[in-house]
Amino acid sequence: MSSAKGPVCVTGAGGFLGSWVVHLLLSKNYLVRGTVRDPLDGKYAHLKQLPNASSNLELVKADLLDYPSLVSAIQGCSGVFHVASPVPSSSVPNPQASSLFLPFLLLGSSVDLIEPAVTGTLNVLKACNETKVKRAVVVSSGAALIMNPSWTDSQVIDESCWSDAEHCRATENWYCASKTEAESKALEYGKAAGLDVVTVCPNLILGPILQSTVNASTLLLVKLLKEGKDMVDNRHFLVVDVRDVAEALVLAYEKPDAQGRYICSSHSMHVKDIVDMLKEKYPNYNYPKNFTEVHQKKEMSSDKLQKLGWRYRSLPETLVDAVESYKKAGLLD
Repeated sequence: MSSAKGPVCVTGAGGFLGSWVVHLLLSKNYLVRGTVRDPLDGKYAHLKQLPNASSNLELVKADLLDYPSLVSAIQGCSGVFHVASPVPSSSVPNPQASSLFLPFLLLGSSVDLIEPAVTGTLNVLKACNETKVKRAVVVSSGAALIMNPSWTDSQVIDESCWSDAEHCRATENWYCASKTEAESKALEYGKAAGLDVVTVCPNLILGPILQSTVNASTLLLVKLLKEGKDMVDNRHFLVVDVRDVAEALVLAYEKPDAQGRYICSSHSMHVKDIVDMLKEKYPNYNYPKNFTEVHQKKEMSSDKLQKLGWRYRSLPETLVDAVESYKKAGLLD
C-alpha cells in the first residue's frame, strides 16, 4: 500500500456526518485524527471498527470552546474538516420556522446555538492558522442561504445568496442564525488571516447511520416509518445523502481550485413523495395516512459543486440504505 496521506483532523468525528467523513478518509488512506467529547465512550466504538482504523485513526478529546484542546488536536495536521456543531439544550420545534429545516430549527436560545457555533468555528480556524494548516473545510448548512424574506418562490438559490441573520434572530430561527453567522465569520476570518477556508452547505442529510445515537434527520425518517399519524403536512425538503456530503467535503479539500462556498443538495421532494418511495420497498410500515398541502418551496443549485466533480446517489438508494441501517440498529422494532 502507498504511504498514508495527511494527517487530517475531523471535528465531531462521532456524529452522523462526521462518522462518514472519517470512513471515507480512512478508505482513501488518510491518517485521521478525530475529535470527540470522550475517546473512551462506548458510543464511538463504531469508529474504531472502520477499515484501516486500527492503524490510521486516532480519537482525541476536544471541545469547540476550549481553544488549547483544539490546538492540541489540530497540531501537525495538513487539513481540517470542521463538522462538529453545538448541541442545543431544547428540542422544541419553533412553529414559525422554515419547514425546510424543521428537524434542526430548535427553540433553545441564542446562547445555546449562536455563540457556540460562531465562537467554536472561529476557535477551530484560529487553531488552524496557529498550526499552519493548509486548508480548512467547514460544514455550514442550506439554512445559511434560504432564510431571507427577499427571496421569491421562483428564485433558485445559489452560493451568492445568504440568509438574513437579523430576520433569523427576529423570528427566533436560532439554527439558521447560528449557521449564517458562523459561516460568514469563517469566510471573513479566512480572508483576513490568509487561511484557505472552504465551506460546504448541505441541506437535509439522510442516509445510513454508522453511529449508535439517533440524530435529528434520522429521527425524521424513523417517525415517517413508525408513527402512522392520521395527518401530516406535505412539506418540501431538499435532500442529500450523508455519503455524498462526505464526498463533497473531501473533494473540497483535495481539489486545489476549490474556493468559497458550495451548496450540497441533490433532490427536491415533498414528504408524500418520500413516503410513496418507501412504500414501494417497505409496504408494511406505519406510514402517515393523509397529507395537508403546504405552500412552501425553494430550490437550490449545486452546479458549482458538480463542476468541481461532485456526483450524487439516487434518492431510492439513499432511502433503502437508510432503512436497512435503521433495521440493523433496532430503530424500527
